[in-house]
Amino acid sequence: MFLARRPSSDDIRRFLDRSRGLPLSYPAIGILDQKPRHGRFDEALAVLGRGSDDFDRTRAALATWKHFDIGWVDVFPRDASCDPGTTVAVLIRHLGFWSLNGARVVYGVDETRRRSAFGFAYGTLTNHAESGEELFEVFMDEQTSDVMYRIRAVSWPQSVVARVGTPIVRRLQARFRRDSAAAMTRAIRR
Repeated sequence: MFLARRPSSDDIRRFLDRSRGLPLSYPAIGILDQKPRHGRFDEALAVLGRGSDDFDRTRAALATWKHFDIGWVDVFPRDASCDPGTTVAVLIRHLGFWSLNGARVVYGVDETRRRSAFGFAYGTLTNHAESGEELFEVFMDEQTSDVMYRIRAVSWPQSVVARVGTPIVRRLQARFRRDSAAAMTRAIRR
């Protein structure tokens, strides 16, 4: 949903209520685990700290959506859970207008694969400008003890505006990855 002005709290609440009943905009959960047949695959990795204390702070920051504290993107509800099944609205301010996009947490990171890992992925709903899945993950490298933040995404345009504006969308996606890593760094330094 594209808007000329920032939506009110009531507008966002109504959008969220409608979003809860919508399906995902792509065929199957877990598309990040496969080589995408179509769409763009993006990945960013940032070192945020070192050791178990930094990992604990990073995990807490991710669980409370601090990776969205970037000024031009917000997630609603602000106290959303990162448990599978949680529906969120992502509000983005770009180029003088706003977009409101529905997404649902579709899975959590399986800690059995790695000793110290936490994260979740969300999938886009049919009222999102893009289609795809995005993973937000923090983990501690077992050999170096570096605390890492990873974003992995596969996406393709769903709306006409996103399709026509693909070069701008790609720049905004890259900016989000950079700004999100910076937000996580700020969150664990507090």
